[in-house]
Amino acid sequence: MTSGKAAKANAARVAEERRRKIAEQRAAEARRERRRRIVIWTTSVVAVAAVGGGIAAVVIANKPKSAPAIAGVVSYKNLTRNHVTHSVKYAQTPPVGGDHNPTWLNCGIYDKPVPNENAVHDLEHGAVWITYQPNLPAAQVAALKKTVGSQTYLDLSPYPGLPSPVVVSAWGKQLKLKSATDPRLAKFIAAYKQGPQTPEPGAPCTGGTGTPTG
Repeated sequence: MTSGKAAKANAARVAEERRRKIAEQRAAEARRERRRRIVIWTTSVVAVAAVGGGIAAVVIANKPKSAPAIAGVVSYKNLTRNHVTHSVKYAQTPPVGGDHNPTWLNCGIYDKPVPNENAVHDLEHGAVWITYQPNLPAAQVAALKKTVGSQTYLDLSPYPGLPSPVVVSAWGKQLKLKSATDPRLAKFIAAYKQGPQTPEPGAPCTGGTGTPTG
């Protein structure tokens, strides 16, 4: 009888020990599973952050840079862009945008006035148009021609009735200057030639109409 009780007690101890070990194993497995999930979650968060950061970096890299502030630059918005074959009455002198001829002006230096409607098409393509009063001293005109040089997307031409000795224009942007040597001219060209205001950046500035002298 005593041996039978001892056997039962021993069996109970064995069973209890087995349950304890099973419980410990289950607890250990649960801890491992929690750690695994934490690692997966952390890795996913880092990966998403990295991808998001990469996307943000790409977006920031490809975002057009805003032009720097240049004293005296006047901006115009809501400019129409229709192609027309008739003459257009523009609100600015010279125009900074609006309806224009379907054919653009070949960019370059002109010794005579050029049609507004063709020059405005150049502005739509990202060109900067430098205009000067016909009676501007020869030395000043020479300085303007030197500024243009062999650069692309630049137009230079005399303009009767100009409100200032020199006026430089881009699409929706204009700056009046008293001298061809004003340092703001170079800054304007750097900021707005194929600048962020350009409706059709990269569109051609050759193969149109007009024969520039330089």
